[in-house]
Amino acid sequence: MESASSPLENMVDQFKILQQTYQGKKVFITGHTGFKGAWLLKILNLLGAQIEGYALAPQTKNDLFHLINGNQLGYSVIHDIRDKAFLINAVNDFQPDFVFHLAAQPLVRVSYQIPDETFEINVMGTNFLLEAIRGLEKKCHTIIITTDKVYENLESSIAFNEFDRLGGYDPYSASKACVELLVDAYRKSFFNPDQYSIHQKSIAVARAGNVIGGGDWSTDRLLPDIAKCMGKQLPVFIRNPSSVRPWQHVLDPLMGYLWLGKCIEEDPITFSQAYNFGPLPEDTFTVEAMVKKAISYWGEGSYEIVSSNEQPHEAQLLQLDISKAIHSLNWLPKFSADQSIKMTIDWYKCFYAQPSKIVDFTRNQIASFFD
Repeated sequence: MESASSPLENMVDQFKILQQTYQGKKVFITGHTGFKGAWLLKILNLLGAQIEGYALAPQTKNDLFHLINGNQLGYSVIHDIRDKAFLINAVNDFQPDFVFHLAAQPLVRVSYQIPDETFEINVMGTNFLLEAIRGLEKKCHTIIITTDKVYENLESSIAFNEFDRLGGYDPYSASKACVELLVDAYRKSFFNPDQYSIHQKSIAVARAGNVIGGGDWSTDRLLPDIAKCMGKQLPVFIRNPSSVRPWQHVLDPLMGYLWLGKCIEEDPITFSQAYNFGPLPEDTFTVEAMVKKAISYWGEGSYEIVSSNEQPHEAQLLQLDISKAIHSLNWLPKFSADQSIKMTIDWYKCFYAQPSKIVDFTRNQIASFFD
């Protein structure tokens, strides 16, 4: 397989190339009111795309979507992705050139509380979206966002690559593995690359996880919990201090998704595959190490370890092999874990100290990626 035409070391050139790909194009984003979705919405707006988002309403007034004035960046459809007829009509009316599917129930611990809804939203929501895309009578490129937790995790020290077995201990992970099987079935049955000239649909999968960055207020997520505690001068409580995770700033995988969209537009047959997007190997370390770094960048604070035998199961060790994205897409993560943590803490410090400046601060962090 030949690699994509332009490496990402020159970030200014990357912006121009992505602008050539998305400027004036119709881009449909599911989950645009969520943490990652709002960042993607802002980036695509800066690239000049014509955007329609489909998602539930933001949960709080401090959600990033509100803070960046998301309603001014594209047209928003506030509705449940489980409404098949409504979703199909929305996609058909918009006639997108690109689709980025981020809508999901994304939390492991919540999935233990609402397993049925987790499967409905993640699996059937994706199914309905694929049906909507199948009904389009035009060319359309789709990127389905899943997670690094789709792999059958035996918690060895080996990083997962795209050919490893899928699985899932908890309902969330299992639901996302089901999404992968669903996408593979649609790719083979309805969007087969060998018949692209007939159906003109391409579909790729992006796997990333433990994404950090400003504007995430979800419960049971480490950096949001740290920011909330620091903002109120409270100690941080951590459940699994020895758990190992790959830490990456939200801009790195989002730029990977956009670059994958660019590649799949150029060669919809070759790039209709799954890709891991994660940090470099040296940016994988424990939860406790992450908390210490975050407190250091905040400038003050403390943490306490919470012991409980009643906690639901969460993977203790998780690592991704990103060599396929590096060699096939010429994608590289730009920020180290230290830089990612500092950028995230800086965002939250700005929010608590000068909330009126958070729109400019967010835009400047995006600009720094291309600096």
